[in-house]
Amino acid sequence: MNKTISAPDAPAAVGPYCHAKQAGNLLFTSGQLGLIPATGELPQGVEAQAAQALDNLKAVLAAAGMSCADVVKTTVFLVDINDFAAINAIYAGYFPGEAPARSCVQVAALPKGALFEIEAIAAK
Repeated sequence: MNKTISAPDAPAAVGPYCHAKQAGNLLFTSGQLGLIPATGELPQGVEAQAAQALDNLKAVLAAAGMSCADVVKTTVFLVDINDFAAINAIYAGYFPGEAPARSCVQVAALPKGALFEIEAIAAK
């Protein structure tokens, strides 16, 4: 049996999907852009978008009773792979200690013209 997770502190979905699905002790999040929840706007620059997207991910995790410490795998999507080093320092701040497994891929485009998106799998 699975449960739909809606996070009141994360921006609304920009399509027909939910913030996350919980199946047993596993949580699968939808991709989080760096949208500011109060306005639905993107901040300027990949670093600001990465920090906001990670804050949004934290809000989704919290709505499921989890935290970044429960994340076992992330996938990061970048419009420009040359931003890899710049986002690493920001990312590391959200996953201190032993970081989760991660994939990072360059994509042609992201919704709303975003520069960064992240999805995660967490286990409680």
